[in-house]
Amino acid sequence: MIELVIQQRRRDLGSFEVGRVLPFARRRMVGPYIFFDRMGPKDLAPGLPPEADVRPHPHIGLSTITYLFNGEIMHRDSVGSEQGIRPGEVNWMTAGRGITHSERFERLRREGGPIDGIQAWVALPDAREEMDPGFWHYPSQALPVFDGDGIVGRLIAGRLAGVESPLQVDSPQFYVHWQLRAGSRASLPAEYSERAVYVARGEVEIDGQRVEAGSMAVLEPGKAVTVAAFSDAVVMALGGEPVGPRYIDWNFVSSSKERIEQAREDWAAGRMKLPDLDNDEFIPLPPKIGRMREPEPMS
Repeated sequence: MIELVIQQRRRDLGSFEVGRVLPFARRRMVGPYIFFDRMGPKDLAPGLPPEADVRPHPHIGLSTITYLFNGEIMHRDSVGSEQGIRPGEVNWMTAGRGITHSERFERLRREGGPIDGIQAWVALPDAREEMDPGFWHYPSQALPVFDGDGIVGRLIAGRLAGVESPLQVDSPQFYVHWQLRAGSRASLPAEYSERAVYVARGEVEIDGQRVEAGSMAVLEPGKAVTVAAFSDAVVMALGGEPVGPRYIDWNFVSSSKERIEQAREDWAAGRMKLPDLDNDEFIPLPPKIGRMREPEPMS
């Protein structure tokens, strides 16, 4: 059964829109997943302005997953990584005690074309919040594939239905990309206590309730569900076991308010290393507003 349906909240960034799903007032997290943004879809003309890029900025206490349906983003970070992100590939960046990175639309600026994808954040468990930062890239052919009966799926992270992604995760979780032909049905087992289904394209039915594109259905625990496609559909399913309450302020995630305050001070004082290949500019620390600040889109 569906516990809650979250409609994405759209925000215009000038060159394209981003749809925020998590965090949500009535549901901050699904398993360890604490942030979920849909970028696009949008066809962009050549000459994208520099302001569309995401300049270097910091993170702590989380891992980011960038996954594209269309387009390309260039990632650079403070552990020395420089990697283009393309459709079906996975960029997994673990911030741990602290990392900085940028996201640039260099190829789209030169050539134009579509941009469409998801950025998600996974909160690290208590024992891993201060781990060393790192970055891992996985080509699409490295990920396990589900194929048959009108469904093509790719397991991005974690373990589901006995299949395991090569991507190393820090807590029990799953993240899967399904493409469903009209009339096909996918089964999501009840092996995790928290699960959700986001419809990126098309329309599906879950336990008799229709879920449209741009919506995330948060599922009740303890029962397998069937996702039936009314039309050709693209679906992201995710979830896992909770890691405990988390605070989120700008780009920082932690179990401790004091740790977030320290991260704010470190960034403001220039104590967090910028990416070696992208260190000419950065996003300044936003002012405190008396409460925890939601992340900026495309962070």
